[in-house]
Amino acid sequence: MTEDALRIRIFGDPVLRKKARVVGKIKQYHRDLLDKMVILMHMSSGIGLAAPQVGIEESLIVADIGTGIYKLINPRIVKKERHQVMEEGCLSMPGICIKVRRSGHIQLEALDEYGKPVKIEASELLSCVLQHEVEHLKGKLIVDHASLLDKIRIKKRLAELKKGSHDEKMSKSEAKACRLQL
Repeated sequence: MTEDALRIRIFGDPVLRKKARVVGKIKQYHRDLLDKMVILMHMSSGIGLAAPQVGIEESLIVADIGTGIYKLINPRIVKKERHQVMEEGCLSMPGICIKVRRSGHIQLEALDEYGKPVKIEASELLSCVLQHEVEHLKGKLIVDHASLLDKIRIKKRLAELKKGSHDEKMSKSEAKACRLQL
């Protein structure tokens, strides 16, 4: 993979709807990819990124809500509790914000970049980010959570994204439109 090949895929790209493959043997390639995903996430003002968002159909996610970087392989949510609603944006759907109801507390199991098992207890923002990224691995997007009114409100923007009439980098006003860019 070249540096140029790693870019955020935008709504309408078929890779975003594909289910990611479980990573078998973790190689240096995966560690390098996770590092590049962290860099791209930060450059894009995001706080989470999943491999399908960069065109890779493998089960890898990164997250950073300001308390440390998570690099996770084959993450799966094993327990959900409580509920919360947060307005979410998505790096693959620039300019779109949707209120999403998710679990307020989760337990997640994964492998770290060296293949060691990790268990994460996450609440509030981190819980939201991890659930959002895990859904990307299943081919699900925030638009799938949208109410009928939200779908009507964002219909034109979705059509623009699907046609490719967008700039891959969000404008500052789009970035400010939604606090969480995942």
